[in-house]
Amino acid sequence: MANPEPQKVLVTGTAGFIGFHLAVRLINQGYAVVGLDNVNDYYDTALKFGRLKETGIEEGEVSYNTLVTSKRYANYRFIKLNLEDKSNIDKLFAAEKFDLVCNLAAQPGVRYSLENPDVYVQSNIVGFLNILEGCRHYAVKHLVYASSSSVYGLNETMPFSTEDNVDHPISLYAASKKSNELMAHTYSHLFNLPTTGLRFFVVYGPWGRPDMALFSFTESIIQGKAIKVFNNGEMLRDFTYVDDIVEGIVRVLENPAQGEKDWNGKKPNPGVSKAPYKIYNIGNSKPIKLLDFITTVEEKLGAEVEKIMLPIQPGDVLSTFADTSGLEKDFNYKPNTLLKDGVSSFVDWYKDFYKI
Repeated sequence: MANPEPQKVLVTGTAGFIGFHLAVRLINQGYAVVGLDNVNDYYDTALKFGRLKETGIEEGEVSYNTLVTSKRYANYRFIKLNLEDKSNIDKLFAAEKFDLVCNLAAQPGVRYSLENPDVYVQSNIVGFLNILEGCRHYAVKHLVYASSSSVYGLNETMPFSTEDNVDHPISLYAASKKSNELMAHTYSHLFNLPTTGLRFFVVYGPWGRPDMALFSFTESIIQGKAIKVFNNGEMLRDFTYVDDIVEGIVRVLENPAQGEKDWNGKKPNPGVSKAPYKIYNIGNSKPIKLLDFITTVEEKLGAEVEKIMLPIQPGDVLSTFADTSGLEKDFNYKPNTLLKDGVSSFVDWYKDFYKI
């Protein structure tokens, strides 16, 4: 009896941090994976091409709207493409007939959205619409997409729950992610497209982004530079190791969202619906004070760093704390990487990548 064809998955954002790790996991599990990224210069493209190289895609092979087959993995191909390129996104969906889609590509960054709002509308809203249209017209079985803890905005009830209203974002980045959730619900309702949104809390680990805390702290400590610590370090963050995040994504991806039969429109729970639509928090559910996080990095590197204490920045929230009971109940999901172990893995990777 012939082996069944492997399921084909589109993962967007595979030159990015989480997308790269997810692609490798799915490749190793035997899926046929197509990775997509526009490899923009929001941060150092050498890091992005470094990730691509790990998946067998060489920088010199990458050109716009051209599928490249990995030299390392027979079941992996990559295409450089903008999400907002509607015509070519449609052609990709038509040609590939994806079973599953995980949309992790987006313009990230809260502070950057204050300076360059147009980029967020094009990538995160127009681009996401093109992904939804592809899923709708080409019978995708499940769309999983990245939302963000930033949607909680001015909410103060802790831990953050998907059952709470999230109508008070404090950055355009957060507003774009809330828009994704609303758009996904519309497509789930109108076209019976199963969609699941994952609100990521602070993700860290090897191959992380230079604009995130762990990367910048590590770089500064190694170079003997002072670091900026906002709100005097009195911020709480739900730091989650990237392998734990990927584990959660894979469990969700393999189980398409279903509608809730007892959903009540008079008392609507915003995290679920009668439509095949779900929202989950995905995080560690153990918030850590920023100063304690810095101490963990200092201990790994064996050096203290000068701290410049500054007020909280526009668009930043004081605390992130995930109620992950939904993922625990539905998928038996529980992150298990200790902070010191995760920080240690990142620092080891950083030293190796930058030849320190």
